[in-house]
Amino acid sequence: MSTEIEKRISDSFASQSMMRTFNAEIVSITKGEVVLRAPILPLARQQMGFGHAALSFALGDTAAGYAALTTLADGQEVVTAEIKINLLAPAQGEYLIATGRVIKPGRRLVIVSATVTAFDGGEARDVAVMQGSMMPV
Repeated sequence: MSTEIEKRISDSFASQSMMRTFNAEIVSITKGEVVLRAPILPLARQQMGFGHAALSFALGDTAAGYAALTTLADGQEVVTAEIKINLLAPAQGEYLIATGRVIKPGRRLVIVSATVTAFDGGEARDVAVMQGSMMPV
């Protein structure tokens, strides 16, 4: 992966106030894949103490969007055209990892997926899967 795209994604990610609110960070950037990590903070929990679905969605959507961006030309950006989430299990634990991947790159739409995994102690459990499309702008 070129350092230009890594810098572009890192700079863009740093400007997202929601990701800062969640203390999210970039774990890795490779062509067609971006991995993000966020702790399950008290401000992102629902009434039973699990990570809120909005946290899983935001992290997965962001990882998938940046994965799409790795396939686009310099000067382009990406926005979500549509994305679906299936919640598999409660988001319990210390933190979430979202892995966004490109399924099929395209000029008008980039088809993407994301898996969100919760880590509790030494155990990992997938809590959400997502699929959607990103629109280059």
